[in-house]
Amino acid sequence: MPTSLPLDVDPDTFRTMVGETGDFLAAFLRRVPDMPAWKQEGGTDILADPALRKAPSEDGRPLAELLRALERGLDLGSNTASGRFFTAIPNGGLPTVAIAELISNTVNKFSGKMAGGPSLVAIENDIIAWLIQAMGMPSDSNGILTSGGSMATLSALACARDAAAPGDLRQGVIYTTDQAHFAIAKAARLVGFPREAVRTVATDAAGRMDPARLIDTIRADRGNGLKPFCLVASAGTTNTGVVDPLPALAEIAERERLWLHIDAAYGGFFRLTARGSDKLQGIERGDSLVLDPHKGLFLPFGTGCLLMRDAAALHRTHAADEAAFFRDMKKGEADFADLSPELTRPARGLRLWLPLHLHGVGAFRRELDEKLDLARTAWKRLSDIPGISVQAPPALSIVTFRASGWPGSDDDRATETLVREVCADGRLRFSTTLVDGKVAGRLAILSHRTSAAEVDELLHRIREVAASHLS
Repeated sequence: MPTSLPLDVDPDTFRTMVGETGDFLAAFLRRVPDMPAWKQEGGTDILADPALRKAPSEDGRPLAELLRALERGLDLGSNTASGRFFTAIPNGGLPTVAIAELISNTVNKFSGKMAGGPSLVAIENDIIAWLIQAMGMPSDSNGILTSGGSMATLSALACARDAAAPGDLRQGVIYTTDQAHFAIAKAARLVGFPREAVRTVATDAAGRMDPARLIDTIRADRGNGLKPFCLVASAGTTNTGVVDPLPALAEIAERERLWLHIDAAYGGFFRLTARGSDKLQGIERGDSLVLDPHKGLFLPFGTGCLLMRDAAALHRTHAADEAAFFRDMKKGEADFADLSPELTRPARGLRLWLPLHLHGVGAFRRELDEKLDLARTAWKRLSDIPGISVQAPPALSIVTFRASGWPGSDDDRATETLVREVCADGRLRFSTTLVDGKVAGRLAILSHRTSAAEVDELLHRIREVAASHLS
Protein backbone atom coordinates (compact mmCIF):
# COMPACT_ATOMS: atom_id res chain seq x y z
CA MET A 1 0.00 0.00 0.00
CA PRO A 2 1.21 3.53 -0.67
CA THR A 3 2.59 5.30 2.36
CA SER A 4 1.38 8.76 1.30
CA LEU A 5 -1.24 10.40 -0.88
CA PRO A 6 0.32 11.90 -4.02
CA LEU A 7 -1.73 15.11 -3.94
CA ASP A 8 -1.69 15.71 -0.19
CA VAL A 9 0.91 17.36 2.01
CA ASP A 10 1.64 16.69 5.65
CA PRO A 11 0.73 19.47 8.11
CA ASP A 12 4.31 20.59 8.71
CA THR A 13 5.04 20.85 4.99
CA PHE A 14 1.81 22.76 4.50
CA ARG A 15 2.79 25.22 7.25
CA THR A 16 6.14 25.77 5.54
CA MET A 17 4.43 26.37 2.19
CA VAL A 18 1.98 28.84 3.75
CA GLY A 19 4.91 30.66 5.35
CA GLU A 20 6.77 30.79 2.06
CA THR A 21 3.67 32.13 0.32
CA GLY A 22 3.14 34.64 3.14
CA ASP A 23 6.66 35.96 2.63
CA PHE A 24 6.01 36.23 -1.11
CA LEU A 25 2.78 38.20 -0.58
CA ALA A 26 4.32 40.39 2.11
CA ALA A 27 7.01 41.35 -0.40
CA PHE A 28 4.26 42.20 -2.89
CA LEU A 29 2.48 44.39 -0.34
CA ARG A 30 5.75 46.21 0.42
CA ARG A 31 6.08 47.02 -3.29
CA VAL A 32 2.49 48.20 -3.75
CA PRO A 33 3.04 51.89 -2.76
CA ASP A 34 5.66 52.31 -5.51
CA MET A 35 4.13 50.07 -8.16
CA PRO A 36 2.53 51.68 -11.22
CA ALA A 37 -1.24 51.88 -11.29
CA TRP A 38 -1.14 50.69 -14.90
CA LYS A 39 1.61 48.83 -16.72
CA GLN A 40 1.81 47.50 -20.24
CA GLU A 41 5.54 47.86 -20.95
CA GLY A 42 7.39 44.58 -20.84
CA GLY A 43 4.17 42.60 -21.02
CA THR A 44 5.23 40.80 -24.18
CA ASP A 45 8.42 39.56 -22.53
CA ILE A 46 6.66 38.49 -19.35
CA LEU A 47 3.88 36.67 -21.18
CA ALA A 48 6.47 34.86 -23.30
CA ASP A 49 8.50 33.80 -20.25
CA PRO A 50 8.81 29.99 -20.46
CA ALA A 51 8.99 29.74 -16.69
CA LEU A 52 5.48 31.20 -16.56
CA ARG A 53 3.89 29.79 -19.69
CA LYS A 54 5.25 26.25 -20.05
CA ALA A 55 2.94 23.24 -19.70
CA PRO A 56 2.80 21.37 -16.39
CA SER A 57 5.52 18.77 -16.05
CA GLU A 58 5.04 15.13 -15.18
CA ASP A 59 6.85 15.40 -11.86
CA GLY A 60 5.98 18.94 -10.76
CA ARG A 61 8.08 21.95 -9.76
CA PRO A 62 9.10 23.43 -6.37
CA LEU A 63 6.81 26.08 -4.91
CA ALA A 64 9.67 28.59 -4.73
CA GLU A 65 10.23 28.24 -8.46
CA LEU A 66 6.53 28.78 -9.19
CA LEU A 67 6.40 31.88 -7.01
CA ARG A 68 9.42 33.31 -8.81
CA ALA A 69 7.69 32.68 -12.14
CA LEU A 70 4.64 34.61 -10.95
CA GLU A 71 6.46 37.52 -9.38
CA ARG A 72 7.54 39.42 -12.50
CA GLY A 73 4.03 39.65 -13.92
CA LEU A 74 2.06 40.74 -10.87
CA ASP A 75 2.38 44.45 -11.63
CA LEU A 76 1.29 43.99 -15.26
CA GLY A 77 -2.03 45.49 -16.43
CA SER A 78 -4.41 47.18 -14.01
CA ASN A 79 -2.93 47.40 -10.55
CA THR A 80 -6.12 47.64 -8.54
CA ALA A 81 -4.05 47.20 -5.38
CA SER A 82 -2.64 50.70 -5.90
CA GLY A 83 -4.08 53.71 -4.14
CA ARG A 84 -3.37 55.66 -7.36
CA PHE A 85 -5.80 53.56 -9.40
CA PHE A 86 -8.92 55.72 -9.95
CA THR A 87 -10.47 53.82 -12.89
CA ALA A 88 -13.72 51.79 -12.97
CA ILE A 89 -14.63 51.21 -9.31
CA PRO A 90 -11.25 50.94 -7.59
CA ASN A 91 -10.70 48.03 -5.27
CA GLY A 92 -7.52 47.54 -3.28
CA GLY A 93 -8.64 44.16 -1.96
CA LEU A 94 -8.28 43.80 1.81
CA PRO A 95 -5.28 41.53 2.48
CA THR A 96 -6.93 40.13 5.60
CA VAL A 97 -9.56 38.48 3.42
CA ALA A 98 -6.78 36.19 2.18
CA ILE A 99 -6.78 34.66 5.68
CA ALA A 100 -10.46 33.85 5.37
CA GLU A 101 -9.94 32.40 1.89
CA LEU A 102 -7.04 30.27 3.10
CA ILE A 103 -9.25 28.81 5.81
CA SER A 104 -12.24 28.36 3.51
CA ASN A 105 -10.23 26.74 0.73
CA THR A 106 -8.31 24.45 3.09
CA VAL A 107 -11.29 23.07 4.99
CA ASN A 108 -13.25 23.14 1.69
CA LYS A 109 -16.73 23.01 3.19
CA PHE A 110 -19.66 22.60 0.82
CA SER A 111 -22.04 25.46 1.60
CA GLY A 112 -24.84 24.76 -0.86
CA LYS A 113 -26.66 22.91 1.91
CA MET A 114 -26.71 23.62 5.63
CA ALA A 115 -25.64 20.08 6.44
CA GLY A 116 -22.46 20.47 4.39
CA GLY A 117 -20.90 23.06 6.70
CA PRO A 118 -23.32 24.15 9.43
CA SER A 119 -21.04 26.63 11.20
CA LEU A 120 -19.89 28.37 7.99
CA VAL A 121 -23.43 28.49 6.61
CA ALA A 122 -24.63 29.88 9.95
CA ILE A 123 -22.12 32.75 9.96
CA GLU A 124 -22.98 33.49 6.32
CA ASN A 125 -26.61 33.80 7.36
CA ASP A 126 -25.55 36.07 10.21
CA ILE A 127 -23.66 38.28 7.73
CA ILE A 128 -26.72 38.45 5.48
CA ALA A 129 -28.84 39.44 8.49
CA TRP A 130 -26.32 42.20 9.27
CA LEU A 131 -26.48 43.43 5.67
CA ILE A 132 -30.27 43.50 5.82
CA GLN A 133 -30.11 45.53 9.03
CA ALA A 134 -27.45 47.87 7.61
CA MET A 135 -29.66 48.63 4.60
CA GLY A 136 -32.72 49.21 6.79
CA MET A 137 -34.76 46.42 5.22
CA PRO A 138 -37.31 44.41 7.25
CA SER A 139 -35.69 41.87 9.55
CA ASP A 140 -37.56 39.01 7.89
CA SER A 141 -35.98 39.75 4.51
CA ASN A 142 -33.63 37.20 2.98
CA GLY A 143 -30.49 37.23 0.89
CA ILE A 144 -27.67 35.39 -0.81
CA LEU A 145 -23.99 36.09 -1.39
CA THR A 146 -22.95 35.76 -5.01
CA SER A 147 -19.84 35.98 -7.17
CA GLY A 148 -20.65 39.61 -7.97
CA GLY A 149 -23.29 42.17 -8.86
CA SER A 150 -24.01 40.68 -12.28
CA MET A 151 -25.04 37.31 -10.83
CA ALA A 152 -27.02 39.05 -8.09
CA THR A 153 -28.83 41.11 -10.73
CA LEU A 154 -29.60 37.98 -12.76
CA SER A 155 -31.26 36.34 -9.77
CA ALA A 156 -33.10 39.55 -8.87
CA LEU A 157 -34.69 39.89 -12.30
CA ALA A 158 -35.54 36.19 -12.35
CA CYS A 159 -37.41 36.69 -9.07
CA ALA A 160 -39.11 39.83 -10.41
CA ARG A 161 -40.17 37.90 -13.52
CA ASP A 162 -41.69 35.09 -11.48
CA ALA A 163 -43.42 37.40 -9.02
CA ALA A 164 -44.71 40.22 -11.23
CA ALA A 165 -44.21 39.73 -14.97
CA PRO A 166 -47.05 38.83 -17.32
CA GLY A 167 -47.26 35.30 -18.67
CA ASP A 168 -46.25 36.53 -22.10
CA LEU A 169 -42.82 38.03 -21.47
CA ARG A 170 -43.02 39.92 -24.74
CA GLN A 171 -45.58 42.19 -23.05
CA GLY A 172 -43.53 42.88 -19.93
CA VAL A 173 -41.76 46.21 -19.47
CA ILE A 174 -38.76 47.00 -17.24
CA TYR A 175 -37.96 50.68 -16.58
CA THR A 176 -34.48 52.07 -16.05
CA THR A 177 -32.28 54.92 -17.37
CA ASP A 178 -29.36 55.26 -19.74
CA GLN A 179 -27.15 55.58 -16.65
CA ALA A 180 -28.03 52.12 -15.34
CA HIS A 181 -25.38 49.42 -15.36
CA PHE A 182 -25.41 47.25 -18.49
CA ALA A 183 -25.88 44.21 -16.21
CA ILE A 184 -29.58 45.15 -16.04
CA ALA A 185 -30.25 44.76 -19.76
CA LYS A 186 -28.03 41.69 -19.93
CA ALA A 187 -29.85 39.98 -17.07
CA ALA A 188 -33.24 40.83 -18.60
CA ARG A 189 -32.26 39.04 -21.82
CA LEU A 190 -30.87 36.06 -19.92
CA VAL A 191 -34.12 35.54 -18.01
CA GLY A 192 -36.18 35.62 -21.19
CA PHE A 193 -37.17 39.18 -22.04
CA PRO A 194 -36.69 40.67 -25.51
CA ARG A 195 -34.34 43.64 -25.80
CA GLU A 196 -37.23 46.06 -26.26
CA ALA A 197 -38.65 45.08 -22.85
CA VAL A 198 -36.09 47.34 -21.16
CA ARG A 199 -37.43 50.88 -21.44
CA THR A 200 -35.10 53.85 -20.98
CA VAL A 201 -36.71 56.63 -18.95
CA ALA A 202 -35.54 60.23 -19.38
CA THR A 203 -33.31 61.73 -16.71
CA ASP A 204 -33.11 65.19 -15.18
CA ALA A 205 -30.16 67.57 -15.53
CA ALA A 206 -28.22 65.63 -12.87
CA GLY A 207 -28.68 62.29 -14.62
CA ARG A 208 -31.31 60.95 -12.21
CA MET A 209 -34.48 59.22 -13.33
CA ASP A 210 -37.26 61.77 -13.82
CA PRO A 211 -40.36 60.56 -11.87
CA ALA A 212 -42.78 62.59 -14.02
CA ARG A 213 -41.35 61.14 -17.23
CA LEU A 214 -41.52 57.68 -15.70
CA ILE A 215 -45.23 58.07 -15.02
CA ASP A 216 -45.81 59.30 -18.57
CA THR A 217 -43.92 56.33 -20.00
CA ILE A 218 -45.83 53.83 -17.86
CA ARG A 219 -49.17 55.28 -18.97
CA ALA A 220 -48.12 55.26 -22.61
CA ASP A 221 -47.03 51.63 -22.40
CA ARG A 222 -50.24 50.55 -20.73
CA GLY A 223 -52.19 52.42 -23.39
CA ASN A 224 -50.35 50.34 -25.99
CA GLY A 225 -51.36 47.08 -24.33
CA LEU A 226 -48.05 46.41 -22.61
CA LYS A 227 -47.63 45.24 -19.00
CA PRO A 228 -45.24 47.34 -16.89
CA PHE A 229 -43.98 45.20 -14.00
CA CYS A 230 -40.48 46.24 -12.88
CA LEU A 231 -38.71 49.49 -12.02
CA VAL A 232 -34.91 49.55 -11.66
CA ALA A 233 -33.47 52.44 -9.67
CA SER A 234 -29.80 53.25 -9.16
CA ALA A 235 -28.37 53.99 -5.72
CA GLY A 236 -25.12 55.32 -7.13
CA THR A 237 -24.46 54.76 -10.82
CA THR A 238 -21.12 53.34 -11.89
CA ASN A 239 -20.65 56.07 -14.48
CA THR A 240 -21.02 59.24 -12.40
CA GLY A 241 -22.24 58.06 -8.99
CA VAL A 242 -25.64 59.77 -9.15
CA VAL A 243 -28.48 58.48 -6.98
CA ASP A 244 -31.97 58.27 -8.42
CA PRO A 245 -34.78 59.87 -6.33
CA LEU A 246 -35.44 56.67 -4.44
CA PRO A 247 -38.36 57.80 -2.20
CA ALA A 248 -40.31 59.19 -5.14
CA LEU A 249 -39.61 56.11 -7.26
CA ALA A 250 -40.64 53.83 -4.38
CA GLU A 251 -43.96 55.68 -4.15
CA ILE A 252 -44.54 55.23 -7.89
CA ALA A 253 -43.60 51.56 -7.74
CA GLU A 254 -46.05 50.96 -4.91
CA ARG A 255 -48.85 52.91 -6.57
CA GLU A 256 -48.32 51.33 -9.98
CA ARG A 257 -47.72 47.85 -8.50
CA LEU A 258 -44.25 47.49 -9.94
CA TRP A 259 -41.45 45.37 -8.56
CA LEU A 260 -38.80 47.83 -7.32
CA HIS A 261 -35.23 46.65 -7.88
CA ILE A 262 -32.45 48.88 -6.56
CA ASP A 263 -28.94 48.63 -7.94
CA ALA A 264 -26.72 49.66 -5.04
CA ALA A 265 -23.70 47.63 -6.13
CA TYR A 266 -21.43 50.68 -6.03
CA GLY A 267 -23.18 53.07 -3.68
CA GLY A 268 -25.08 50.98 -1.16
CA PHE A 269 -22.43 50.69 1.54
CA PHE A 270 -22.18 54.46 1.87
CA ARG A 271 -25.34 53.99 3.91
CA LEU A 272 -23.02 53.03 6.77
CA THR A 273 -22.09 56.73 6.98
CA ALA A 274 -24.34 59.57 8.14
CA ARG A 275 -24.03 61.45 4.83
CA GLY A 276 -24.56 58.33 2.77
CA SER A 277 -27.58 57.32 4.79
CA ASP A 278 -29.12 60.73 4.09
CA LYS A 279 -28.44 60.52 0.35
CA LEU A 280 -29.69 56.94 0.10
CA GLN A 281 -33.02 57.41 1.81
CA GLY A 282 -35.51 55.00 0.26
CA ILE A 283 -32.99 52.24 -0.40
CA GLU A 284 -34.72 50.15 2.24
CA ARG A 285 -37.94 50.10 0.19
CA GLY A 286 -36.63 47.92 -2.63
CA ASP A 287 -38.19 44.54 -3.32
CA SER A 288 -34.70 43.46 -4.31
CA LEU A 289 -31.38 45.14 -3.64
CA VAL A 290 -27.95 44.39 -5.11
CA LEU A 291 -24.76 45.20 -3.19
CA ASP A 292 -21.11 44.56 -4.02
CA PRO A 293 -18.95 44.06 -0.92
CA HIS A 294 -16.02 43.93 -3.35
CA LYS A 295 -16.70 47.61 -3.94
CA GLY A 296 -17.95 49.44 -0.86
CA LEU A 297 -16.48 47.03 1.70
CA PHE A 298 -13.13 46.91 -0.13
CA LEU A 299 -13.15 43.13 -0.43
CA PRO A 300 -11.39 41.26 -3.26
CA PHE A 301 -13.26 40.65 -6.48
CA GLY A 302 -15.89 37.94 -6.49
CA THR A 303 -18.15 39.05 -3.63
CA GLY A 304 -21.66 40.26 -4.47
CA CYS A 305 -24.94 40.19 -2.60
CA LEU A 306 -28.66 40.10 -3.31
CA LEU A 307 -31.15 41.07 -0.60
CA MET A 308 -34.82 40.23 -1.05
CA ARG A 309 -37.72 41.81 0.84
CA ASP A 310 -39.99 38.79 0.31
CA ALA A 311 -37.98 36.06 2.01
CA ALA A 312 -39.72 33.35 0.01
CA ALA A 313 -39.11 34.91 -3.40
CA LEU A 314 -35.57 33.54 -3.76
CA HIS A 315 -36.79 30.06 -2.89
CA ARG A 316 -39.73 30.18 -5.30
CA THR A 317 -37.46 31.03 -8.22
CA HIS A 318 -34.39 28.96 -7.47
CA ALA A 319 -35.45 25.84 -5.57
CA ALA A 320 -35.62 22.54 -7.44
CA ASP A 321 -36.60 18.98 -6.60
CA GLU A 322 -33.99 17.22 -4.51
CA ALA A 323 -31.57 15.02 -6.41
CA ALA A 324 -31.52 11.34 -5.45
CA PHE A 325 -27.89 11.54 -4.35
CA PHE A 326 -28.89 14.06 -1.65
CA ARG A 327 -31.51 11.83 -0.05
CA ASP A 328 -29.27 11.09 2.95
CA MET A 329 -28.36 14.76 3.55
CA LYS A 330 -30.89 16.41 5.80
CA LYS A 331 -32.55 19.44 4.24
CA GLY A 332 -31.66 22.55 6.21
CA GLU A 333 -33.54 25.72 6.98
CA ALA A 334 -30.93 27.70 5.05
CA ASP A 335 -29.87 25.69 2.01
CA PHE A 336 -28.25 28.26 -0.29
CA ALA A 337 -28.73 25.88 -3.22
CA ASP A 338 -32.46 26.66 -2.94
CA LEU A 339 -31.83 30.41 -3.00
CA SER A 340 -29.49 30.89 -5.95
CA PRO A 341 -28.48 29.35 -9.31
CA GLU A 342 -25.53 27.60 -7.65
CA LEU A 343 -25.46 24.20 -6.04
CA THR A 344 -21.73 23.94 -5.53
CA ARG A 345 -20.42 27.14 -3.99
CA PRO A 346 -17.64 28.19 -1.60
CA ALA A 347 -18.28 29.38 1.93
CA ARG A 348 -18.48 33.04 0.88
CA GLY A 349 -19.64 34.35 4.21
CA LEU A 350 -16.23 33.84 5.79
CA ARG A 351 -14.66 36.49 3.55
CA LEU A 352 -17.05 39.08 5.05
CA TRP A 353 -17.31 37.67 8.56
CA LEU A 354 -13.58 37.65 9.30
CA PRO A 355 -12.64 41.22 8.21
CA LEU A 356 -15.79 42.77 9.69
CA HIS A 357 -15.11 41.12 13.05
CA LEU A 358 -11.35 41.64 12.83
CA HIS A 359 -11.34 45.35 11.92
CA GLY A 360 -14.77 46.33 13.27
CA VAL A 361 -17.54 48.05 11.35
CA GLY A 362 -16.24 51.44 12.48
CA ALA A 363 -13.07 51.01 10.43
CA PHE A 364 -15.13 50.49 7.28
CA ARG A 365 -17.35 53.45 8.13
CA ARG A 366 -14.33 55.71 8.58
CA GLU A 367 -12.88 54.60 5.25
CA LEU A 368 -16.15 55.35 3.46
CA ASP A 369 -16.41 58.75 5.12
CA GLU A 370 -12.88 59.52 3.99
CA LYS A 371 -13.76 58.66 0.37
CA LEU A 372 -16.69 61.08 0.47
CA ASP A 373 -14.37 63.76 1.85
CA LEU A 374 -11.69 63.10 -0.77
CA ALA A 375 -14.19 63.27 -3.64
CA ARG A 376 -15.62 66.56 -2.43
CA THR A 377 -12.12 67.98 -1.93
CA ALA A 378 -11.01 66.83 -5.39
CA TRP A 379 -14.06 68.44 -6.98
CA LYS A 380 -13.38 71.77 -5.23
CA ARG A 381 -9.70 71.80 -6.11
CA LEU A 382 -10.32 70.82 -9.75
CA SER A 383 -12.62 73.81 -10.06
CA ASP A 384 -9.63 76.05 -9.22
CA ILE A 385 -7.37 74.64 -11.95
CA PRO A 386 -7.19 76.83 -15.08
CA GLY A 387 -8.27 74.90 -18.16
CA ILE A 388 -10.44 72.50 -16.15
CA SER A 389 -14.21 72.66 -15.89
CA VAL A 390 -15.88 70.59 -13.18
CA GLN A 391 -19.30 69.11 -13.64
CA ALA A 392 -21.92 68.46 -10.94
CA PRO A 393 -20.68 68.04 -7.36
CA PRO A 394 -20.08 64.37 -6.54
CA ALA A 395 -23.15 62.59 -5.23
CA LEU A 396 -20.89 59.99 -3.63
CA SER A 397 -17.22 59.38 -4.52
CA ILE A 398 -17.05 59.78 -8.32
CA VAL A 399 -15.93 63.12 -9.79
CA THR A 400 -16.33 64.08 -13.47
CA PHE A 401 -14.72 67.05 -15.19
CA ARG A 402 -13.54 68.31 -18.58
CA ALA A 403 -10.61 70.11 -20.07
CA SER A 404 -11.94 73.44 -21.25
CA GLY A 405 -10.71 76.33 -23.36
CA TRP A 406 -7.45 74.75 -24.56
CA PRO A 407 -6.11 76.61 -27.60
CA GLY A 408 -6.45 74.73 -30.89
CA SER A 409 -8.55 71.88 -29.48
CA ASP A 410 -12.21 71.25 -28.75
CA ASP A 411 -13.06 70.20 -25.22
CA ASP A 412 -13.63 66.52 -26.09
CA ARG A 413 -10.18 66.11 -27.64
CA ALA A 414 -8.59 68.22 -24.92
CA THR A 415 -10.11 65.98 -22.22
CA GLU A 416 -8.84 62.85 -23.94
CA THR A 417 -5.40 64.44 -24.22
CA LEU A 418 -5.44 65.40 -20.54
CA VAL A 419 -6.23 61.87 -19.38
CA ARG A 420 -3.73 60.30 -21.78
CA GLU A 421 -0.86 62.57 -20.71
CA VAL A 422 -1.55 62.37 -16.99
CA CYS A 423 -1.58 58.57 -17.21
CA ALA A 424 1.24 58.23 -19.73
CA ASP A 425 3.87 56.77 -17.41
CA GLY A 426 1.40 54.45 -15.66
CA ARG A 427 2.03 55.77 -12.16
CA LEU A 428 -1.49 57.24 -12.04
CA ARG A 429 -4.57 55.83 -13.70
CA PHE A 430 -7.99 57.34 -14.28
CA SER A 431 -10.27 57.26 -17.30
CA THR A 432 -12.65 59.03 -19.62
CA THR A 433 -16.37 58.50 -19.89
CA LEU A 434 -19.32 60.14 -21.60
CA VAL A 435 -21.62 62.53 -19.77
CA ASP A 436 -24.49 63.92 -21.83
CA GLY A 437 -22.68 62.65 -24.91
CA LYS A 438 -19.52 64.63 -24.14
CA VAL A 439 -16.13 63.27 -23.13
CA ALA A 440 -15.36 63.74 -19.44
CA GLY A 441 -12.54 62.74 -17.16
CA ARG A 442 -13.77 60.34 -14.50
CA LEU A 443 -12.10 60.09 -11.11
CA ALA A 444 -13.43 57.26 -8.94
CA ILE A 445 -12.26 57.14 -5.33
CA LEU A 446 -13.03 53.92 -3.47
CA SER A 447 -9.82 52.12 -2.54
CA HIS A 448 -8.87 51.70 1.09
CA ARG A 449 -5.32 52.58 -0.03
CA THR A 450 -6.34 55.94 -1.51
CA SER A 451 -5.62 58.79 0.86
CA ALA A 452 -5.17 62.55 0.52
CA ALA A 453 -1.58 61.94 -0.64
CA GLU A 454 -2.64 59.97 -3.72
CA VAL A 455 -5.37 62.45 -4.60
CA ASP A 456 -2.92 65.35 -4.16
CA GLU A 457 -0.48 63.68 -6.54
CA LEU A 458 -3.17 63.21 -9.19
CA LEU A 459 -4.46 66.78 -8.91
CA HIS A 460 -0.92 68.16 -9.09
CA ARG A 461 -0.30 66.22 -12.29
CA ILE A 462 -3.62 67.37 -13.80
CA ARG A 463 -2.66 70.96 -13.05
CA GLU A 464 0.75 70.50 -14.68
CA VAL A 465 -0.67 68.99 -17.86
CA ALA A 466 -3.41 71.61 -18.15
CA ALA A 467 -0.89 74.42 -17.65
CA SER A 468 1.38 73.01 -20.36
CA HIS A 469 -1.46 73.29 -22.90
CA LEU A 470 -2.51 76.78 -21.88
CA SER A 471 0.95 78.34 -22.00
